[in-house]
Amino acid sequence: GRSFLAPRQEGERSVAVFHILTLAGCAVAIYLACEWFVNAIEWVGVRLRVGTLAVGTVLAAIGTALPESVVTLVAVTLGKGADSKDIGVGAAMGGPLALATIAYGVTGAMLLLRARRQAALAVEAQESEAAEYVGSAHRDRQDPLVVAHRDLFTGVDGDRLARDQTWFLAIFIVKVGLGLVAFAFKPWLGLMFFAMYAVYFVREMRDDSEAHSDVDLDPLKLQPRRTTPSTWAVAVQTIGTLAIIFFASHLFVQQLEWAGPALGLSAVVTALLLSPIATELPEVMNAIIWVRQGKTHLALANISGAMMIQATVPSGIGILFTPWKFGGALLLSGLVTMAAIVYLLTLIRSRRFTARRLTYVAGLYLVFAFGLLFVT
Repeated sequence: GRSFLAPRQEGERSVAVFHILTLAGCAVAIYLACEWFVNAIEWVGVRLRVGTLAVGTVLAAIGTALPESVVTLVAVTLGKGADSKDIGVGAAMGGPLALATIAYGVTGAMLLLRARRQAALAVEAQESEAAEYVGSAHRDRQDPLVVAHRDLFTGVDGDRLARDQTWFLAIFIVKVGLGLVAFAFKPWLGLMFFAMYAVYFVREMRDDSEAHSDVDLDPLKLQPRRTTPSTWAVAVQTIGTLAIIFFASHLFVQQLEWAGPALGLSAVVTALLLSPIATELPEVMNAIIWVRQGKTHLALANISGAMMIQATVPSGIGILFTPWKFGGALLLSGLVTMAAIVYLLTLIRSRRFTARRLTYVAGLYLVFAFGLLFVT
């Protein structure tokens, strides 16, 4: 018996190791591609003379939202059977959930790390200064950690972020509501969601704030020795990195399709719980990179802009090509997403929007995962 089962178990173990290594490789590839992508997309913003926040809300968001939009489109139009449509609808609902919880939570965690690093550097500078000068003048200085936390959100327009999240919430409520009712002309309402994003796109691109500047902007990675890169290099780096992000994200999703059955999860649960981790990985990576560079306003703008795309484009596709009728898992994802946005809006409106409080929103994803035990 042992001699017969051992090769089979060894083969299963090898398959599992292959999938895990592929997942890790895809994550690394996406991160490195995002490093080059954010570098290129900022130069695109300079070339197009768009507002700084539009670089995150529109240019970067459209690029990083491609994977999930394509997943939904392919699943609902080319997929065969009910499972494919479930995956498509699950991707359309899971994307906003992952952005509203994981993406914002990771951004908060990265901001905390940045604040601690900044505070440590400030303390070192103070100690060095105190060693040079005799006296106690340095006692009146503010706590370096407090200063670091305050400086984290320099350049962040709280009112604009709140406005975008309020619009997202309103659209998302309509989107969830349509999943609870059935009527003959519902598919045509999918076009309404495309129109909503068109309005948002035009509004962002017409933003009258200061155009994105190349001051303090890192040189284009394809042309590191040039102060101003050529247009063709900016285009090549942007398109090339998007291609890598696209294919790496889809390969990541394929590995998760193995993980779902291996963990005993249904197609809709896999689409809601696991697939968004892959399809929203570019937004998370962008947020990490921009926070590391001290550009919190771009990190938050990228997430809020991607959420507007998620609330409209994949949803419009799903409503057009599927019955768009929600079961317990889909409804739960919608309720948790709305709870996350209400929490964020409460923080912003009450002026209590801090890095630490931002990390807490990631806990709602765990609430959703736990809730799935009771609705599936």
